[in-house]
Amino acid sequence: MQQRIVIVGAGESGMGAAMLAKQQGYAVWVSDGGFIRADRKEQLNHASIAFEEGGHSAEHVLAADLIIKSPGISPQAEIIQAAIAKGIAVIDELEFASRFTQGKVIAITGTNGKTTTTLLTYHLLKEAGIDVGLAGNVGQSWAGQLAEGKDHAWWVLETSSFQIDGFVTFKPSVAVLTNITPDHLDRYAYEIDNYIQSKMSLFARMQASDTAIIYAADALTQRGFSLSQVNASVRKVSLDSKEGMDAYLEGDDTIQIQNWSISVAELSIQGKHNVLNAMMALLAAKAVGVSEVSTRKSIQTFQNAAHRMEPIGSINGVTFINDSKGTNVDATAYALDSFKSPLVWIAGGVDKGNDYSVLYPIIEGKVKALVCLGKDNSKLKKAFGAHISQIQETEDMCEAVKLSMELAVAGDIVLLSPACASFDLFKNYEDRGNQFRESVLALERGMVV
Repeated sequence: MQQRIVIVGAGESGMGAAMLAKQQGYAVWVSDGGFIRADRKEQLNHASIAFEEGGHSAEHVLAADLIIKSPGISPQAEIIQAAIAKGIAVIDELEFASRFTQGKVIAITGTNGKTTTTLLTYHLLKEAGIDVGLAGNVGQSWAGQLAEGKDHAWWVLETSSFQIDGFVTFKPSVAVLTNITPDHLDRYAYEIDNYIQSKMSLFARMQASDTAIIYAADALTQRGFSLSQVNASVRKVSLDSKEGMDAYLEGDDTIQIQNWSISVAELSIQGKHNVLNAMMALLAAKAVGVSEVSTRKSIQTFQNAAHRMEPIGSINGVTFINDSKGTNVDATAYALDSFKSPLVWIAGGVDKGNDYSVLYPIIEGKVKALVCLGKDNSKLKKAFGAHISQIQETEDMCEAVKLSMELAVAGDIVLLSPACASFDLFKNYEDRGNQFRESVLALERGMVV
């Protein structure tokens, strides 16, 4: 009898999984608790895939032999708990896709830095002429690409903890853990060890012939290794130490990657956190067999993702940087620490229980003004009132850009790095970053903002 797969969630990953499952001969049902986009409904109809929206019917969902769950849906959701209680396996789209590829995988996770590291690793391999694809949390879904016949010798995948939680047999040949800092703890019973073990699960099925790349100085990563057994060959990265490291920073200007030596000045991305990201990407590329000559050339041409330390433009000597993807304190700390010029900092949104005190040493003598952009800015104002002499607040991005320009002088940098989620005023961090870009460009054109 034909096996039945139910896809819970009709987002990018769910749609890709549905198309691949259909192609592989499964009976497919798609169930979305919200409303499915019109173009996606058309795609499902064209593929003769049945679906429902606006809720999950137990009759259809619990008739599954296998459930592929969107990573954004909590495993505690009622329909998922009912499926687990019935003994139905619940997996992630990446787990499902991994069963239909002939390629090897570089999987990259971490609380911060994983998108930059993923994109840079992909760029290094692609520019070296390697047959490589990009998927996971960036770009088109892995399953969707495989359904279209687009398999590759290597895949570079950005993997979140939510996706890793749905892995059963998934095994990368190279795995990168950039760092672990407290985040998404509501999904992990507010226990940091649960979150750590989720990240460490990426290494669970790796063997001695595989490569694990980690930031050696990260305290929670070290804790992860005390909680988990890792059989892969471990490569260590550091900014401060040389002994026992496979990649480290020599002084402030030279990256040593085993027998390679690359100048920091050759990097197209700024900040010590990006030096770390680059070290990890370089080690991953080296593990695949990319040459030093190729990496030295291609690392200079890399362009980072939108909304991550993205230069927008300059107005009268004031530079505007979009780091809307900086949605937690640690990400913002990296961004703030990347600059020596005086900063006007735009921050705020939905606070995640942030401890802003970790930013005090970084902002001292550097951040001249703070523009709070959120519906409730009380915590930000309280945290920085004694540390930043000029604090303004607004609920409008155009006004935030205008205020920042008024507070800045030639040579200053206006940095949008919110340290908060975006959902009080914006659809998501992309919407927030896009509105920032549009407001800056409008001001640059001399339009009324």
